[in-house]
Amino acid sequence: MLKPQLQQASQSTKTLIPWSTKPFIFGEILASFPINILNKNIGQKKKKNFRVHYNAANSTKAVLTSTEKSTVKAVVTVQKTVNLNISRGLDDIGDLLGKSLLLWIVAAEFDPKTGLEKPSIRTYAHRGRDVDCDTHYEADFEIPEDFGEVGAVLVENEHHNEMYVKNIVIDGFSHGKVNVTCNSWVHSKFDNPQHRIFFTNKSYLPSKTPSGVKKLRERELVILRGDGFGERKQFERIYDYEVYNDIGEPDGEGDDGIRSVLGGNKELPYPRRCRTGRPRSKKDPLSESRSTFVYVPRDEAFSEVKNLTFSVNTVHSVVHAVVPALESMVSDPNVGFLHFSAIDSLFNVGIDLPRINNKSGLMNIIPRLITAVFDTQKDVLLFKTPALLQRDKFSWFRDVEFARQTLAGLNPYSIRLVTEWPLKSKLDPAVYGPPESAITKELIEKEIGGIMTVEEVIQQKKLFILDYHDLLLPYVNKVNELKGNVVYGSRSLFLLTSDGTLRPLAIELTRPPVDDKPQWKEVYFPTWHATGDWLWKLAKAHVLSHDSGYHQLVSHWLRTHCCTEPYIIATNRQLGAMHPIYRLLHPHFRYTMEINALAREALINANGIIESSFFPGKYAMELSSVAYKVEWRFDQEALPANLISRGLAVEDPSAPYGLKLTIEDFPFANDGLVLWDILKQWVTDYVNHYYPETNLIESDKEIQAWWSEIKNVGHGDKKDEPWWPELKTPKDLIGIITTIIWVTSGHHAAVNFGQYSFAGYFPNRPTIARSKMPTEDPTPEEWQCFLNKPEEALLKCFPSQIQATKVMAVLDVLSNHSPEEEYIGEKMEPYWAEDPVINAAFEVFSGKLKELEGIIDGRNADPNLMNRNGAGVVPYELLKPFSGPGVTGKGVPYSISI
Repeated sequence: MLKPQLQQASQSTKTLIPWSTKPFIFGEILASFPINILNKNIGQKKKKNFRVHYNAANSTKAVLTSTEKSTVKAVVTVQKTVNLNISRGLDDIGDLLGKSLLLWIVAAEFDPKTGLEKPSIRTYAHRGRDVDCDTHYEADFEIPEDFGEVGAVLVENEHHNEMYVKNIVIDGFSHGKVNVTCNSWVHSKFDNPQHRIFFTNKSYLPSKTPSGVKKLRERELVILRGDGFGERKQFERIYDYEVYNDIGEPDGEGDDGIRSVLGGNKELPYPRRCRTGRPRSKKDPLSESRSTFVYVPRDEAFSEVKNLTFSVNTVHSVVHAVVPALESMVSDPNVGFLHFSAIDSLFNVGIDLPRINNKSGLMNIIPRLITAVFDTQKDVLLFKTPALLQRDKFSWFRDVEFARQTLAGLNPYSIRLVTEWPLKSKLDPAVYGPPESAITKELIEKEIGGIMTVEEVIQQKKLFILDYHDLLLPYVNKVNELKGNVVYGSRSLFLLTSDGTLRPLAIELTRPPVDDKPQWKEVYFPTWHATGDWLWKLAKAHVLSHDSGYHQLVSHWLRTHCCTEPYIIATNRQLGAMHPIYRLLHPHFRYTMEINALAREALINANGIIESSFFPGKYAMELSSVAYKVEWRFDQEALPANLISRGLAVEDPSAPYGLKLTIEDFPFANDGLVLWDILKQWVTDYVNHYYPETNLIESDKEIQAWWSEIKNVGHGDKKDEPWWPELKTPKDLIGIITTIIWVTSGHHAAVNFGQYSFAGYFPNRPTIARSKMPTEDPTPEEWQCFLNKPEEALLKCFPSQIQATKVMAVLDVLSNHSPEEEYIGEKMEPYWAEDPVINAAFEVFSGKLKELEGIIDGRNADPNLMNRNGAGVVPYELLKPFSGPGVTGKGVPYSISI
């Protein structure tokens, strides 16, 4: 009897491979003799294969080997689709024939005897049972005893349609189940014959990657980078860079759609977006042509079922159905609201709309906006009463609320400490007029009752400013040429009172020289006489429009959505899918690129919602580019550094979180610093686990290439700035990662989910001022009209009916949490659960976020904190981590997904 492991090999002996895969060679015979053996310890069937190799050319030499095999089962979970096209029928037939998915199991390590890759094991997965909204595909593999651990699974989709694969679980190994998290669209082999690569949930630094999957790790990155050529197709997963050259519509009628290219030049620098490869415009070769399809890498798009309910679809519906319906009802787009009761009617009567086509789908998406009135066969746009209005109908009218919202409102990123006096512009006086502010020492000391000098107020850190003077002044004259759009350079001063609240002191509005007119500037104060009081209200309306535009274009769009996209692109291009930092960042990037693509299509585009309803008009995106140029610094996107840079905090080791706040009752900073500290501790635990030694950072080629690409390509217009952090130590990486995570979670939540609560009643935050101040070169008739009907002057200054209602509809959906929202720390990523140390760190992280909920509730109940507690005051909840669905004014998702 032949012994199983006896080998008598010669140079002429061929490598033994299964008969089914070996081509027939004349004179060579290969036979396999299967013997089934039951392994009682593991409880699975083992198969012993005896292989006899006889070489007819040398009958004296023969090989006899045996290998034991185990049967393991793979279950692939695929999300059901609602695709009903013709090829769906072909796919169903393929399922019946058992040819749905072709799978390869790849060994993690090389064969230790040969130093070569172990042969991957291939089989088809057959459609199994349906579970809820998923379909299971099952496959049985015969695994050699010496196969070792699984490193990856390759997938080929035999269907004609793409499939959304959620995960793969392989059961039957002696060492337990193997989990492979996918959450990815897998293209049809008929679109692209290249199979997909999915790695197991174990994370590895590049230097520690198992030998059997090193090449796959490198190959996957090559695929994701692409070659930089051609128009991208929907099924592709290629991440590449492009400037913002698709905002305009130069091929439209006239020149109204032409916009400057942002990025790639010193005058208008900008972060990079994802390259789509669409053809260039016919009229403007520097700009990309527009189309109804805006490419994003396929895995950045929503899964099909999620897309039916997620907020991006809601935004699309509002922009493409509700807004056109509104516009069709308005004969004159410049008509404003004739009285305040007309504004109130938006919340209790609504606006009759024409019947909207395909309303059944629309009603499923935005039922809180569109109400059907069946007896009149009309649709009614009925807005929900915003939280601010519910609490106090007249709060928007009062100075205390105007000041409070700089600390606990929608844009807490603009208020800063005054450190120098007198106030002075840095712009060229030859172009913009005298640089000195009209707010003098005498005026301020008069306003504070002579109890302190200006020098003493500044020394005691009690004087604060909203300063939009130098940013806006260069745009004043060209914006004012646009119909129904007036802007000034503005400064607003506030005094910190003994009870911790801010009191408005003065507003300065400035117009530079124009035509034959010299510079015009005027200062307005809260007063006790009627004329001055109405002028003060009008000046506040102008400042609030500046703050609204800055908030939307800079604090919100630029600093979160726009600046994050290069991080996403670099992460996918330079960090392998097995990299622990890739897996840490991945949930913070979900869906951002898709929502950004939608914004370029319908919100920030030429003549889109922002341009038609916010004060910079057609210069909106250009203004955000200027803000990026003069204000944006990566190192100051970290919350502590941002507060310090604005004079709102100083370093103090004895203070909580190492910072002493200049304004102790600063709700955004108070809650934000707790959240920042929780995030930083989580990142610290995570990074230190994977980088226990300092030298691992500099030797990690992927992480170094990632950071270099963010600086030199994604934010390449600022690559030479000296403030970019170095990446040499785990501490450096912790700071960089915490900053990115803060921007995508806490920062975005603070400036996004309160939009409807604070701006849904637009007199509180008008997005545009349509008329100049009555005191700017008035005619006798204009001045008399103001004196006779000051309320009418304020209503004319506010946005028009169509501007206000369009913005309100969009802000409602932008403030909305979908039922599937993924809140920070709520669910553990499968990759994190794989490692016991990371699992434990996440449990601590999640527990601290739950504690933060209670901390915020306690602060909001404290009557001593007057910036978040008081009669009619909206409690500050924007940084509460968790929320239910809808417009709640709280909740911090992982990512910028709306």
